[in-house]
Amino acid sequence: MDWTPLAGTALGALVGVGSTLLADRARWRRDLADRTRQERRDIYVTVVTKYRLAYEAMHAAAVTGRDQPDGVRDAAVREAFRASGCDEARETALICAPQEMSDLLEDVYATLRDLQEVFAAGDPPLDSPELQERRLKHAEAIWAARAAMRRDLDRSA
Repeated sequence: MDWTPLAGTALGALVGVGSTLLADRARWRRDLADRTRQERRDIYVTVVTKYRLAYEAMHAAAVTGRDQPDGVRDAAVREAFRASGCDEARETALICAPQEMSDLLEDVYATLRDLQEVFAAGDPPLDSPELQERRLKHAEAIWAARAAMRRDLDRSA
């Protein structure tokens, strides 16, 4: 009995199964990388959006409560911050993001908390250069975080 055809068939089957497994593995890795990039993108968009909503709500509460007693304005600004959902989005990002990104998001959060204190206290006044300087610091932190987010998403592409 000649074993050559049988060995050739077995070898062909082995090569076919092996190449299929390799292709499936490559597809699985690509799909995993795509899902991970999409999840990070969603987290980044959510945290930046929530930070923006917190800022806008606190600013609106400070403007509305400009002539209110300190306690009323303070409570309104702090409630606006809590209601924005930025703390929850921040925690999600800090758990899922790389360390470099977490550090930048913490910088943004720190500037946001600084603005919260200013809006709650009403000092410096909303139209003062000191407040504009703090708002600029917050904007710069946001821009640095966005740039790092784009780099991170491009790197994982």
